[in-house]
Amino acid sequence: QVHLVDSGGGSVQAGGSLRLSCQASEYSQNFMGWFRQTGGNERKGVAAIDSAGRTSYASSVKGRFTISKDDANNTLFLQMDSLKPEDTATYYCAADFYSVEYGLPRFWGQGTQVTVSS
Repeated sequence: QVHLVDSGGGSVQAGGSLRLSCQASEYSQNFMGWFRQTGGNERKGVAAIDSAGRTSYASSVKGRFTISKDDANNTLFLQMDSLKPEDTATYYCAADFYSVEYGLPRFWGQGTQVTVSS
């Protein structure tokens, strides 16, 4: 069982930046990363990283978001730059999934709200 605690959300104007953090009890196998959800829609993958540091991004955030990890502290980070109003969502840290596009994580954080105003 992997326990995830995500934090760092907030409100920012378009063009601004935020950094999300995810404290993990341990690293999972396969990918770890973030998904996001708006309203009652399905959660969609945003960014992922594996134990070797290989990364994967949704096309909508590529070039603006950067995922990284601190192995010493079992912590993931999502640096979000050039934020747009359409990035507004609840962001969930996730663990043990195969793909940003089609992944179904086994473990989830509690979620943190990101709001981008125009």
